[in-house]
Amino acid sequence: MSEEIIMNEEAAEESAVNDLYENRNNISRYKMREQTVLLTFERLFTDGDIDEIADNVVDSRGIYYSDDAINAAKLIDELKEDIDAKIAAHLSKGWKIQRISKTSLSIMRVAVYEMCYREEIPVSVAINEAVELAKKYTPDDSKFVNGVLGAIAAEDTQ
Repeated sequence: MSEEIIMNEEAAEESAVNDLYENRNNISRYKMREQTVLLTFERLFTDGDIDEIADNVVDSRGIYYSDDAINAAKLIDELKEDIDAKIAAHLSKGWKIQRISKTSLSIMRVAVYEMCYREEIPVSVAINEAVELAKKYTPDDSKFVNGVLGAIAAEDTQ
């Protein structure tokens, strides 16, 4: 009897995992951005590629990232030098990109990617979502994030 219960529990757990995997792409755009920020953040601490990071998260925490978040994080990783140059060009005098917290940098990388490479996303939406993520993850930096992104947007519209 107890063997049957264990088998039923294992089947239920496997079914739950399958549901998580199959529903990984049924998320809001905000959640997708948040996942992209998390992948971009984790990339700062490893030499592994984005797919490896996503696989490690599944293995360690049982969380599946959406395909869109993974693809966006890959593109951000490829465009990192250009994105960082845009951010660095809009920092206050004397500030270097290395001085920015890793969390704020990850948030700004995602926002700049959306602002400059995703024409279907309005710049105001990219900035607003970045500020909301900054309020959640780095509340003290949210105004800083808004200021840098606003300066980038102002330059791009001129």
